[in-house]
Amino acid sequence: MNKGKLIPGICKVWLYDNPIYCYLRANDQSTETNNMILPVLKKHLLLVNAVIWGLPGAMILLKGVKAYVALQPVAWWMYLVSLVVFVLFALMFSKIVRKYSDRTAGLEGDRRSVFDAFSIKGYILITSMILLGVALKFIPGIPTAFFATFYCGLGPGLLLAMLLFIRNWLES
Repeated sequence: MNKGKLIPGICKVWLYDNPIYCYLRANDQSTETNNMILPVLKKHLLLVNAVIWGLPGAMILLKGVKAYVALQPVAWWMYLVSLVVFVLFALMFSKIVRKYSDRTAGLEGDRRSVFDAFSIKGYILITSMILLGVALKFIPGIPTAFFATFYCGLGPGLLLAMLLFIRNWLES
C-alpha cells in the first residue's frame, strides 16, 4: 500500500489555457470520504433510520389521535383494534429493524454515505408506504373510525421502530 503515490483525479480545471489536473492519493481514506454524498460514521446510519421511521410515526399518531377526538364518543372495541394493529406492525417492524441494523453493521469502511441507510428494497418499501398513505386520503367513503384505529396502531409501531434503532445505535 503506497499512500504517497499520486494518481490522476477525475477533474481538470483550465487556468489561462493550461490544464490543471486534480490528483488523489492512492488508498487514502479521505479521498473515499470526499467522493461520498453526505458522509457519516457507519454507526450513525442507525440514527438516520431512527429519524426516517420516527418522524412519520409521530405525524401518523397525531393524525390518529385527532381522528379519535373527532369521533367522540368512541366505542371501547376501537381502542382494542388499535392495539391489535400496533402489535402486528410492531412484530413486522422489529424484524425490519433487525434486518437493517445487521445490514448497517456489515457495511465496509467506517464512513458511509447517508443514503446507505437503506437498500434499494428499503427505499421502495418507504416509497410504497408513502404512496399508500396518500392514496388512502383520496379514496372516498373511508370512515374516520378507520383512520383513528389504523393510524393509532401504525404510528406507535413506527415510533417503536425508532426506539429500536436508537437502542441498536447505543449498543454499537
